[in-house]
Amino acid sequence: MQVDLNADMGEGFGPWTMGDDAALLKIVTSANIACGAHAGDPSVMAATMRLAAAHGVGIGAHPGFADLQGFGRRRMTLSAEELGNLIAWQLGAAQGIARSVGAAVRHLKLHGALSNMASEDPAIARACYQAALRVDPDIILVVLAATPMQAVAEELGARHATEIFADRAYRDDATLVPRDQPGAVLHDLEKIGPRIERMLRAGAIIAQGGRQIPCRIDTICLHGDTPGAVAMAQGLRDHLTGQGIRLRMMAS
Repeated sequence: MQVDLNADMGEGFGPWTMGDDAALLKIVTSANIACGAHAGDPSVMAATMRLAAAHGVGIGAHPGFADLQGFGRRRMTLSAEELGNLIAWQLGAAQGIARSVGAAVRHLKLHGALSNMASEDPAIARACYQAALRVDPDIILVVLAATPMQAVAEELGARHATEIFADRAYRDDATLVPRDQPGAVLHDLEKIGPRIERMLRAGAIIAQGGRQIPCRIDTICLHGDTPGAVAMAQGLRDHLTGQGIRLRMMAS
């Protein structure tokens, strides 16, 4: 059994930093790098991509709503055309920066509120994914497993990788428990590894109430801004490899 381990990063801005990207890049196999809308800037993007390439970590664009103050976690209402332009702009920026440091963008993963909305509404997922595919028909779309995001990626015939979260709780419909609700963000290092192993071996998301939702699991995400993210990532990696589960860069 093998799986990818990804983390969101490159979310600093100017002299302000968020998370320990350098440490995470020694642990994960794929990196989702902010594209300057919800977080990040050109110099942060370049530095993060350069370091990811040096560690042999797969590089992904991580576009979100243009909302620096809200960190892309506030919902916004945009037309399908506006959504498409938002994605094309950020993916294009990520590709340009990656090429400038001798690397390439392999995948695309929506961020924050935009991702949550796309996991609930196939029209939003379609607008985002069609735009990404117009920019790069071969891009791997990272989709939340067992949600409309996956259905849309399959409908479009796109390369895609199905994702679950190590540090977030699930509702019975395979969407994430909202961050403002109790137990939404998980912090117990001793429980996270065994919990993810159970999901991988069951081939299913295990929701907060215990329901199992069958799905394919290609990649596991940790949020780089979660307190203790590095220790959590290392603990998860150590647990999985100790149980014979190999970590490798995502494929589709």
